[in-house]
Amino acid sequence: MTTLSTVSLQVMWNRLISIVEEQAQALIRTAFSTSVREAGDLSAGVYNRAGLMLAQAVTGTPGHVNAMADAVAHFIREIGPENIFDGDIYITNDPWMGTGHLHDITVVTPSFHRGAHVGFFACTAHVVDVGGRGFGADANSVYEEGLYIPIMKFADRGKVDQPFIRLVRGNIREPDQVVGDIFALATCNDVGHRRLVGMLEEFALDGLEQIGDFILENSRRATLEAIAALNPGEAQGSLLSDGFATPIELRVRVTIAADEIRVDFAGSSGVDPKGINCPMVYSKAYACYALKCAIAPEIPNNAASLAPFVITAPENTIVNALHPAPVALRHVVGHLIPDTVYDALDKLLPGTVPAEGAGPLCNFQASIRPASDAARLAGARRAEVLMFNCGGSGARPGLDGMNTTAFPSGVMTMPIEATEHAGPIIIWRKELRPDSGGVGRFRGGLGQFMEVGAVDGHIFDISAMFDRVKHAPRGRLGGGDGASTEIRLDDGAAMAGKGRQAVPEGRRVMLSLPGGAGYGPAAGRDRADVLRDLALGYISADAASAAYGITEAEIAAVEVALRRGELPSNG
Repeated sequence: MTTLSTVSLQVMWNRLISIVEEQAQALIRTAFSTSVREAGDLSAGVYNRAGLMLAQAVTGTPGHVNAMADAVAHFIREIGPENIFDGDIYITNDPWMGTGHLHDITVVTPSFHRGAHVGFFACTAHVVDVGGRGFGADANSVYEEGLYIPIMKFADRGKVDQPFIRLVRGNIREPDQVVGDIFALATCNDVGHRRLVGMLEEFALDGLEQIGDFILENSRRATLEAIAALNPGEAQGSLLSDGFATPIELRVRVTIAADEIRVDFAGSSGVDPKGINCPMVYSKAYACYALKCAIAPEIPNNAASLAPFVITAPENTIVNALHPAPVALRHVVGHLIPDTVYDALDKLLPGTVPAEGAGPLCNFQASIRPASDAARLAGARRAEVLMFNCGGSGARPGLDGMNTTAFPSGVMTMPIEATEHAGPIIIWRKELRPDSGGVGRFRGGLGQFMEVGAVDGHIFDISAMFDRVKHAPRGRLGGGDGASTEIRLDDGAAMAGKGRQAVPEGRRVMLSLPGGAGYGPAAGRDRADVLRDLALGYISADAASAAYGITEAEIAAVEVALRRGELPSNG
């Protein structure tokens, strides 16, 4: 066996990261669903034979990749090591052994080199539909939420299970998109496998043992060193969320010890009757992500760099919901976990974490259908259109928050053109929402306005998945709160933040998505930054005057500069 130098091992580590990034990009290029192609709601990774994640793609979401870090071990157990063969492809959407809800399909492929099993490639993608009630919070149990795929073989030694394909197609509303996505998932794993074989051939290696040991040992050591540099301590945090019918509370205790950081969610609300519950695998994923961002952001993500973060929660709480709890919108709770952890961590590591942001993705799914038989005969059709949207992120200790940027999920906003191509839907308005970012020394990121309707001849139901309606993002260290979410029809009728709701023919849904909170007192903000915000339309003249003390003369000067085509400098 070839013994590799430290330099060679480091080169190969970087090469593995490049391989899984190409794996992820292959999925984006071949996927059918807009959630994958346009928003990047996916993950990709490579694992050793024991199922330990060695590298993850940069493209993807923490909820997928950190949850998927635990998934391959489940596949090994359920398939059985003795039943793993070259040419196999495995699949599941099990919420408790995958990434938290039925709409995420995970595909795992064993990688063989010279006849020997050397590791696994895995990937996950959010698909547009899995049947059942559709993507939304309305179900009372996971059995209502769609088709369940246990861990099984999608392909056995190269032969695809055609009865499985027929079963999937017979139980979902968008069979071409979903089956296409399954094949795209399998293809992207194959891309990773072929690149891995090329690397092993180039370095004359039989497997991943040396490089795997090097990655895991160095990652664990670096993470432990980062933890050891912190002052030990313990603090509590909490966050109140809209919930479905009643508010929910997330509570956390963060403990920094010499060789680990413990996060315990004891005291959080119990399981909700509706589908906003979060399996532990997803809660763990976002708690680990919050800690890594704050403590060890430069250390690559893998099994060893995640191991020193110990996440616990009592069973049958909303962050550790057990089967058969409804979990379709587990992201609504999961995306609030970083802000909850940061409420505690700010007391232990002041000046490190941002103010609260919009948190959960501002998603909705439109179930569109002909408004009448006459419309159907004229060409109106059914379609399921899923749209990912973002509010603003919270201001950071030294920087403003980012406008319409998804933190912590990291997915991209879907372009209007791609959304309208997916079905008979029209996005009439999509623009930044002035004054939605919380005031402060550093301003919160802006949310956005959206106006959504169906093409003439169609009506639709909207499955709303919004939070921060009643509980806006909170400012930090004297910063102002971000703006809350608002949802209504264009005739002024109020709509609920969650749940499936009918939109009458010709009506439009008006969305005001939340802004991130501010950091530090508004009196400390640089005056030039305020004037630039005013010139860019991020804040109104009234807000500039009331929150930051900008005078009428300064406001008039900005207006004159804009008429001249000039923009105030912020240095």
